[in-house]
Amino acid sequence: MKLSSYLKQKKMQVDCWLDELLPAPETKPETIHKAMRYSVMAGGKRIRPILAILSAEMFGAEGEDVKLPACSLELIHTYSLVHDDLPSMDNDDFRRGKPTCHKVFGEAIGILAGDALLTEAFNLLHRCPTPILPSLVREISAAAGSCGMVGGQVLDMLSTGQEIEIEELKTMHRLKTGALISTPLVIGALAAGLSDKDIELVRLFGGHLGLLFQITDDLLDATGDEDELGKPVGRDEEKGKATFVSVLGLTGSRKMAESVLSEALSALAHLPAADEDKRSVMELLAEYLYKRRI
Repeated sequence: MKLSSYLKQKKMQVDCWLDELLPAPETKPETIHKAMRYSVMAGGKRIRPILAILSAEMFGAEGEDVKLPACSLELIHTYSLVHDDLPSMDNDDFRRGKPTCHKVFGEAIGILAGDALLTEAFNLLHRCPTPILPSLVREISAAAGSCGMVGGQVLDMLSTGQEIEIEELKTMHRLKTGALISTPLVIGALAAGLSDKDIELVRLFGGHLGLLFQITDDLLDATGDEDELGKPVGRDEEKGKATFVSVLGLTGSRKMAESVLSEALSALAHLPAADEDKRSVMELLAEYLYKRRI
């Protein structure tokens, strides 16, 4: 199976799900629902929900089994971007090649749109099958909260303009980025009914994948093309952000990315896949996250 075909097919599927599940733009008050839809449907590769689908299929479940939690994760991811772009945070004007939410709807609506997306994410979750609902809520709330993504963002803000050690940087990004990369994989494993032991193996692989994603993201900000990214590049250095590039340099970051990819592929080889074809797709996806960004 070609990775490009798989990603295109699943992105279309996720986009249809999101269009169906989000409040219609004419739902009152229209402004907030238009802002929510603008931010979610503005583009993006849908990596997080696709990881949930691929994980479910790899472990023997169906993609439809993770429809609600996968879309919940995408709403949480989008809310984090909307808030991250605000003047009080990163103050960015473009996201996914389009003006950011607060530039189109104003700062107040940008804040409220992010709030609404986060709340709607858990509204979707409560409709999931009862047996795994507590586990889904636990995993997603932990990944998104003060000991996950939000905590990582706090560490990111506090480290701006500061010199930090590589282990501190890894901890920051394990929370800020890695949690929402690892969690989709765990969601797929939960949907497939994997044992607690196997779920921890999935979590280990997800940790490597999340770290790889962030290292290469930092490299792309330092060396990438603004037109391809759909957002300004070089902003991390401009703002004095602590990144893998600022700590390790370009060469050191590339070496670490290569090492982490190797660790991820090794962990993937030990996962109890029910579908070997999907394991191969997962391997290609890991390599894609590495190669396309460097």
